[in-house]
Amino acid sequence: MAKLDEILKDITDTVDGSLACAVVDLNTGLLLGISSDDKYFSEEFYDVIAAAAVDMFRGKSVRGIESLISQQTGREVTKTIKEIQISTATTYQFMSTLPGKKDALLVLITDRSANLGMGWMKLRSTAPKVSPFCP
Repeated sequence: MAKLDEILKDITDTVDGSLACAVVDLNTGLLLGISSDDKYFSEEFYDVIAAAAVDMFRGKSVRGIESLISQQTGREVTKTIKEIQISTATTYQFMSTLPGKKDALLVLITDRSANLGMGWMKLRSTAPKVSPFCP
């Protein structure tokens, strides 16, 4: 798993304002890998972030909407959300499913000094390197 940790560390090292980068299994909510230099974030914090990400991408409300769309269109619609960006008072959070892995999520958390375009560019360009390490 060292290689995955190295890739995640590269993301946090090259995006100004990076606080953490992680891979989340969207089936279980488990962290598959993480890189963080922020001393204020605890393991419990990352577990809560992972659970919230699972809910945003695969939660009951999302499944309900997908079910309604399926009923209206006559075709099965599942796992439709691919990317989400969240802005809080102090952070940006970039989340993107991995190519070829509908159940793995790459998450980058930065402070508000980060360039949004750089965050997305690094996340999207690195995602193919992360995919082989995910179920």
